[in-house]
Amino acid sequence: MVVLRVEINALAKRGSAIRLEDCECIGLTVSDKVTGDTLFPELKAIFGRAGHPVAIIKDRDATLQKGVRLWSEQQEQTVPVIDDIGHTIATALKTQFEKLDIYKRFTALVSHGAKCLRQTELAFLMPPRLRSKGRFQSIGKLGEWAEKMLHVFAVKGVAEEGSQLAKLRKAFPRFSKSRDFIVRFSSTTKIISQVMDILKNNGLDKTTYKQCLELSKKLPGNSKVKKCLQIWLKKHFILQKQLTFQPLLVSSDIIESLFGNFKHIIERSPQADMNRTVLLIPALCGKLTDTIVTQALRQASQADIGVWEKKHISYTVRKKRHAFFSGGDSQNTGNSQAA
Repeated sequence: MVVLRVEINALAKRGSAIRLEDCECIGLTVSDKVTGDTLFPELKAIFGRAGHPVAIIKDRDATLQKGVRLWSEQQEQTVPVIDDIGHTIATALKTQFEKLDIYKRFTALVSHGAKCLRQTELAFLMPPRLRSKGRFQSIGKLGEWAEKMLHVFAVKGVAEEGSQLAKLRKAFPRFSKSRDFIVRFSSTTKIISQVMDILKNNGLDKTTYKQCLELSKKLPGNSKVKKCLQIWLKKHFILQKQLTFQPLLVSSDIIESLFGNFKHIIERSPQADMNRTVLLIPALCGKLTDTIVTQALRQASQADIGVWEKKHISYTVRKKRHAFFSGGDSQNTGNSQAA
């Protein structure tokens, strides 16, 4: 778990979506098992050191929600919680589309077509990859692709044998039969993408609230996404007015960016392992000057890092491997205790 501190006026200072240099890592924990009950004492310790937040922004993960709730219940004053707009809308899109038969048929067709086009001359027309986890967080790319492909398939008549159109029709049979669904699906994701672009880059204030509310009105009257978005906008606009006169940060995308950078670094290792490499994470945030780096090197000795790792990092694969192939007890698989 990583906790970042961001100034409440960070968006106003930056004038666009925040960057890692605008953040400070104030909490970093590694656990074998994560539950709301285990997160609670960790949050308590982190905020005990760094100070209470003005507000907490997080995704909709149930475990994290419970941990934050348990911590909040012990506070004298309620700490506002901001629901990340990306995860909120992704949940709404999932609720609206995932169980529809037409959506299931459409995604099955997309997956079939992707396999047919892979490593062919038409690979450039492959649909975006359908993620198994967090699929609806990037579903807008699928809507954009499908809308463009409708124009490709709009050619009437029989396609010449061996032509690109013939190959595409074979890869995506009856694609145009889903036209009504694709138009509706693409329209929804396009509007949502516009809302995301506004809120993630400019935050939530009076101006962006009105812009996004007007965009939401373009969605169908019975749209679950529309209802969810409007409820979110009203709730968080009230929160914004209570917390600050400046745009309110409503996206936790910076956490995704942080872990993306971290994974990019550790993937260079042939045996990447979640050990002391997690200490790279705080170093990827904030503005590191020569003075800060020098101070950190002086204050954190190798012995200190060793103690921290032993306390916070469980018996990793690398450690198990090392224990198995070295020393006298080569049969020790490392299951008995942490080291």
